[in-house]
Amino acid sequence: MRLALERIELRVGAETWLDGIDLALEPGRINVLLGPTRAGKTSLMRVMAGLERPNAGRVLEDGRDVTRTPVRERDLAMVYQQFINYPSLSVRENIASPLKLRGETSAAIDARVAEVAAKLRITHLLDRLPSELSGGQQQRTALARALAKGAHLLLLDEPLVNLDYKLREELRSELRALFSSGQTTVVYATTEPMEALLLGGSTAVLDRGRLLQYGDTLEVFHRPASRRVAEIFNDPPMNFSSARIDDDGGRSVAVLANGARLAVPGLEQWIGREVEIGIRPPELRLDSGRPGDLALQAQVALAEISGSETFVHFDPRQLAWVAQLGGVHRFEIGASVDVFVDPCDLFVFGADGRLLSAPLDRSRSEPRMAIGAAG
Repeated sequence: MRLALERIELRVGAETWLDGIDLALEPGRINVLLGPTRAGKTSLMRVMAGLERPNAGRVLEDGRDVTRTPVRERDLAMVYQQFINYPSLSVRENIASPLKLRGETSAAIDARVAEVAAKLRITHLLDRLPSELSGGQQQRTALARALAKGAHLLLLDEPLVNLDYKLREELRSELRALFSSGQTTVVYATTEPMEALLLGGSTAVLDRGRLLQYGDTLEVFHRPASRRVAEIFNDPPMNFSSARIDDDGGRSVAVLANGARLAVPGLEQWIGREVEIGIRPPELRLDSGRPGDLALQAQVALAEISGSETFVHFDPRQLAWVAQLGGVHRFEIGASVDVFVDPCDLFVFGADGRLLSAPLDRSRSEPRMAIGAAG
């Protein structure tokens, strides 16, 4: 299904929840809606589903205007954060419910239930009631019911947020495999950048009811259109510093507020301009530099150990950055350290927040980000 939104606006009282959104989803693949709380993800999904009627704009399915078409007449299924199952029905009956409403034969229903139950590994649970299931099993049941319907559009509103870490990781991998056939257009809402990266497909970055960027997930991650996109699509957040681009014998140099100078190639056309320099925490090194690295002086303000990662916060009076180091490391508060930076890892944003320069060849490298890190 080709789903397109044209200039969608949604207002509730004096508040604007969706602000002129134009979005044509990639058909037959996963489309992630990524954004913080109150970015407009759920509102946008409800408009897609026909549960909310926009104040302005159109919803098109394969070119047909369905803006005013009731949800029951649309070819879609939706799964929410909560484990929504019929409590008096068995798992088998829950999965079969949309097929019965559609009037399919008993043989067809049994075959379809068996198929999706096997895919989600809940065949052994078919005769149980929802009250007898764990949270992960209940969510698998809700997913199975949505899949059984065979809709061409599947909306998943943060379906894994209430599960524990291990179950989330397990189901993410399974969902990506389930939707790899390209027969269903999937829309998946999340606040977690790592979830978007793991699911792949395309990603729409939303903030305060506005669409900031949409494209292939890795392309959006490696080339965020603006500083705000870079902030949203990083966990832990990208480091930023104000800088001025100077001329150093024909080479462009970024001069940070603390006086540190970073030779950043390819910025000659912006010499004399004020910019924002950005670098991801995993790209910073404290042990030793590599050829071409530049060393910045900093003092340790805090060292946080989170699982197998260590997050080192520096004194903001010198360098308001955070380094993400693999492994468990100990640092004395106030200790002086050298922070090594490869100029080729730097992002440069203009005073208006738009991307001026991104690291070279990033589309060929694997994203590095802490899973489950606090942002």
